[in-house]
Amino acid sequence: MEFRVVSDRREGLLLTLGQAVIAHGFALLRQRMAGGEDGVVLTMLVRGPQQNLATLEECVSTHPLVTSFEATRPDAAPVATPPSIAHHRCAATPPCAVDSRRIEALVPQLTHDYPNIFVALLELERELPEAHRELALSELGHRIGAWVQARDFAGVETTSTCDAIRRIALPAMRQIVQAQLQGEALHVSDSPFCRRGEHGPCCHFLRGMLGGLLAGSAQPMHVVETRCRNDGADICAFAFRTA
Repeated sequence: MEFRVVSDRREGLLLTLGQAVIAHGFALLRQRMAGGEDGVVLTMLVRGPQQNLATLEECVSTHPLVTSFEATRPDAAPVATPPSIAHHRCAATPPCAVDSRRIEALVPQLTHDYPNIFVALLELERELPEAHRELALSELGHRIGAWVQARDFAGVETTSTCDAIRRIALPAMRQIVQAQLQGEALHVSDSPFCRRGEHGPCCHFLRGMLGGLLAGSAQPMHVVETRCRNDGADICAFAFRTA
């Protein structure tokens, strides 16, 4: 199922709605956020149990942040929910709102302390529920990446995806970690988020930060962590794919 949401607020939108998706037993497979004529447009591709779909659709469509909502099935036309029904509150709002407030409160601290940000980030990572961790840290990383791009690279002109990675993503990441390019992939050798012995990629903040750094590129990109020291690899590798 693909959800298309319009909101007048970017901050916390993906974090809040992503947690609602997870709370209803769905997985968030892919997301994309962009500016539109009516506000911020968030598209989410989700997968989960059919019996929970109607409840999830109501939760997302009636969320206080949502002004317009469409749900599209592969074999059906979009089903739009008018904004006028948005007087109910989403059942997942309380925990989502708590995490969202924590993210909002942490952003000014990180921008003030930057590049010395990992103590606060690792504390946040330990305290977040596992189900919320990936979305929260990737959204926070995106916010910090966009801030770094505006602060340090606003005047940098790029001609291609490879050029943007080389001239923006790589020098920005080198402010906080040991990074280098290998072909079109970015390798990080000292990610502080890795805990050997556990399973699965865990550098959600770094992946989100790369997305934020490159969000202004002419061609939207999706960042994927393809290798992680958390899984026993020698480095953490991030690939860049067109959205």
